[in-house]
Amino acid sequence: MSFPLLTATAALPAIGAIATAAVPAARRTAAKWLALLFSLATLVLAITVLVRFDPDGDRYQLTESHAWIADFGVRYELGVDGIAVALIALTALLIPFIVLAGWHDADPLETGSKRWRPTQGFFALILAVEAMVIISFEATDVFLFYIFFEAMLIPMYFLIGGFGDRAHEHGEEKAATQRSYAAVKFLLYNLAGGLIMLAAVIGLYVVAGNFSLTEIAAARADGSLDMATSTERWLFLGFFFAFAVKAPLWPLHTWLPNAMQESTAPVAVLITAVVDKVGTFAMLRFCLGLFPEASKWATPVILVLAVVSIIYGALLAVGQRDIKRLIAYASISHFGFIIMGIFAMTSQGQSGATLYMVNHGISTAVLMLIAGFLISRRGSRLIADYGGVQKVAPVLAGTFLIGGLATLSLPGLAPFVSEFLVLVGTFTRYPVIGIIATLGIVLAALYTLVLYQRTMTGPVKPEVVAMPDLRVREIAVVAPLVVLLVFLGVYPKPVTDVVNPAVKHTMSDVEKKDPRPEVEAAK
Repeated sequence: MSFPLLTATAALPAIGAIATAAVPAARRTAAKWLALLFSLATLVLAITVLVRFDPDGDRYQLTESHAWIADFGVRYELGVDGIAVALIALTALLIPFIVLAGWHDADPLETGSKRWRPTQGFFALILAVEAMVIISFEATDVFLFYIFFEAMLIPMYFLIGGFGDRAHEHGEEKAATQRSYAAVKFLLYNLAGGLIMLAAVIGLYVVAGNFSLTEIAAARADGSLDMATSTERWLFLGFFFAFAVKAPLWPLHTWLPNAMQESTAPVAVLITAVVDKVGTFAMLRFCLGLFPEASKWATPVILVLAVVSIIYGALLAVGQRDIKRLIAYASISHFGFIIMGIFAMTSQGQSGATLYMVNHGISTAVLMLIAGFLISRRGSRLIADYGGVQKVAPVLAGTFLIGGLATLSLPGLAPFVSEFLVLVGTFTRYPVIGIIATLGIVLAALYTLVLYQRTMTGPVKPEVVAMPDLRVREIAVVAPLVVLLVFLGVYPKPVTDVVNPAVKHTMSDVEKKDPRPEVEAAK
């Protein structure tokens, strides 16, 4: 029996979460180091998965399959394709930086505070989320996926509601109320999506007789499973609704700005760079894989919603007064690009969408973590409370600029390649949608450069005169991510080589081929 590498990759952070939570309350520093150690060990396993994965091999590799709830056809079934491998690597890469960036975010509050922050719990919850996200990427049994798709809401609820941002202009009591509101809103939105998906999961079992993604796909291919058109469309809508909430897609997005605003910066990165990627990943694996006809049927409406997300998110980002809310609305705009690329039904669009998931995770991590370091120094999230920071903290300002330029997809930085592929892939099949979506690029330049101009340039405000520059720990957090942004911006081939074969399989699922170019290349 071969070593269960996929199980180990998901189980290790889960074990780390239990071990970290068990550290005595007086040993907070030990809990931090233990969490960091487990996150680094998980990264090693994720790299092992990446190395052992053969892009030209079988569609699902490193597979594991064991009977679980036999009476209901539920199996513990894991397997990864190129898309899953890329997102597992992204998740495992970001978690150590999230842990390191949040090193002091769960320290006890100031003397006299009525609130106590269990440091061990904060880091244990982060590792628990990592475990659930990784197994969601690995699961090829629909029911197994659903369990962890929903279960990750519990630790995220406590991270948002129990460990919120300390920078609040209305005091601790008001801050606690707003954190609770944001956490409950996050939970209710995602639970609503999950309950609708549960009905669709049950419906899928009634129709197919099992939950195995590979068995259902094989049955469709050989004709033994002939799903009625109306049934397939209803099931698709049940799955897609849950994934659109998680993604988040307009108009199901409203939980995200509140959640990111009230969370600490590392938790905000965990939400948008890690957890939300499960939604877009699941659109590729489950919506297109299980319901190809319904996916094509729904494409026009989904593309319109994606374009609305792109423009709406960018416009609201332009008008924000709060740094974190600006980044949240920018992420809504970026997720619109990802979903547009998925449903453009072209290989360029889907490769670009997958690459966008990876690049957006890295660029958002840089921008949000630097914003968190900035906010922790000044004690305010409001853009108007800053000015002239580049004169007193040039390294902080420089890395903030790089993160901002990556957000607006500047050529030479990683997001440019993925955004370009998404737009090209969309334009070749839906030119009007592609043209409208390009407005999001212009708006991204506007909100990013205005944010930098208002916070970093101009006269030095008295409140930031004594602001320290980035410390060693903070540089250790952002420097590797900045290097990765530049590397993947210049040389994205390591990622595209992994994801492109998986995209070909997805295109085959929906029986789509790329449109022929109007002008043939010269021979």
